[in-house]
Amino acid sequence: MKKLFVLILIMIFAFSGYATELPKGYGGVELGMTFDQAKKALKDNLDFGYRGERDVSLLPGENRTLIETDTTTYAGFSFLERCWFQFYEDRLYIITININREKMDHYSIFRTLCKKYGDPVSVSPEKSIWKNDSITMSLERPLTLKYVDQKTFDKLQKKSLVNPSGTETTRDIFLEGL
Repeated sequence: MKKLFVLILIMIFAFSGYATELPKGYGGVELGMTFDQAKKALKDNLDFGYRGERDVSLLPGENRTLIETDTTTYAGFSFLERCWFQFYEDRLYIITININREKMDHYSIFRTLCKKYGDPVSVSPEKSIWKNDSITMSLERPLTLKYVDQKTFDKLQKKSLVNPSGTETTRDIFLEGL
């Protein structure tokens, strides 16, 4: 009985550690970085094609900023194409990386992610998702890799929720009565 208990504990620790090993980003740019830290990391990695302040925009809503990079002009050697880095309250919470389909294919990336991080928690024709308590990583079609700080994303989703209108409420009541 003791051996079974120890084996179960080992398996729990092995799998729980495995689930927390998702990357926080790519190429030195990680979720949770401040705006200035991310700009420095983008400058340090030529694969992103970051050109400086001209790549920065303000998004609608409070405390939201976006950096958009494009490798077609400044980093033609890169496997990346266009990338977006979204900030809320000076923290990076979404990284979206479009990968050059002429240089890389979906299956190679999918296979590599499965080897490194295990099977995705969700697979559909549109995307594959790996997830733990704090990070959601997805590989989307045609060839986009996305990293999301789940806690910040959920916080923003809750803030943006609008109460249903009277018509929507009565519609729901009607449907429940069927």
